[in-house]
Amino acid sequence: MSEAQSIARLDARGLFCPMPILKASQMIETLHTGQKLEVLADDPAAPSDFVAFSKRTGHPLRENTESGGTYRFVLEHK
Repeated sequence: MSEAQSIARLDARGLFCPMPILKASQMIETLHTGQKLEVLADDPAAPSDFVAFSKRTGHPLRENTESGGTYRFVLEHK
């Protein structure tokens, strides 16, 4: 399986706290260990929420970027 195929995607743009985290939490639990979840969000609270989510759950936050008001997070299922 290629890297692109092993990444699940969640578009949470337009959703506000706590919905991006709730949807990401539900989706990441459907993945296998080592698979990644890419989340797009535009909620200004998302960066701190996803850092806290990663620390609380143990799912490493592999990427955390912002471009044009859209945040991109990549979490790895552990």
